[in-house]
Amino acid sequence: MAPLALVAGASRGLGLLIARELGRRGHRLVICARSADELAAARDHLESEGLTVRTAVCDVADAAAVEALVADVEATDGPVDVAFAVAGVIQVGPLASLTRDHFAEAIDIMLWGPINVALAVSGPMRARGHGRIGVITSIGGLVPVPHLLPYSTAKFGAVGFSAGLRAELAGTGVKVTTVAPGLMRTGSHLRAEFTGRQGAEYAWFAPSATLPGIAMDPQRAAARIVDGVLAGRAYVLLSVLTKVASRVNGLAPTTTAALLGLAARLLPSGPPPSGTDTVQGYQVEERLRPLPSALVRVVTTLGRRSADRWNQHPRA
Repeated sequence: MAPLALVAGASRGLGLLIARELGRRGHRLVICARSADELAAARDHLESEGLTVRTAVCDVADAAAVEALVADVEATDGPVDVAFAVAGVIQVGPLASLTRDHFAEAIDIMLWGPINVALAVSGPMRARGHGRIGVITSIGGLVPVPHLLPYSTAKFGAVGFSAGLRAELAGTGVKVTTVAPGLMRTGSHLRAEFTGRQGAEYAWFAPSATLPGIAMDPQRAAARIVDGVLAGRAYVLLSVLTKVASRVNGLAPTTTAALLGLAARLLPSGPPPSGTDTVQGYQVEERLRPLPSALVRVVTTLGRRSADRWNQHPRA
């Protein structure tokens, strides 16, 4: 029987691409996410390529739900050979416009999510003496990125958990891989959440997540990620920027901190939170259409094409 892969957070973007890559390599797929509609679209995409996929609605922040899903998959579909924790949220804005709710959401999805997935699958994997777990972290989990503080907080935690779990599982046959991508052209800027001066925040973040030379081709990234996880590597660092930033921060942390502080001061300042000031990138795009700042739409063309292809546009 073909090996089975569980990909949490695979309804769109990088998670969908990782599931597609695994399916092309002969894995049966179980994908989960919070949105049934987006999962249905992801299943249609994967099945159109002849891949075998099962979908399940599951919130990775809910430990009991994740445990129940893994138990059901193991009983119904067979042993999980490889599991990925990919689910994420991006919140962009200055500290003054952020609330505790932003931090709680980021930590629930991007720290508790990987913990819940990994703990649920690692027990059965240990009993069988083999397994692969991939935890998708970020350059933002190695170097704190200005105006992405909730994101970096959760990702730093995920890096520590993933690396520590690998050490704890040494000798069991279960390998945990910490994956730290840089920016990727998946169209995620349209689903990111913006606070403060939303148009100004979008104007720097969207091109950064889109332009070649800054943002990595997502299909190439997915292939390298799957290569590394299936091989059981400790780390997969994607993009030159990620590798350089992590090394510079390690060698000169004080200088790096000063440069990051300067970058934060150059980015837009924002008002304190009002409770209703968070919008998604696609909403900002709509506002930009009639304005001179619609130039942003020109430089994010490739990103919107990726969003169309990888299910990043919101569904009605």
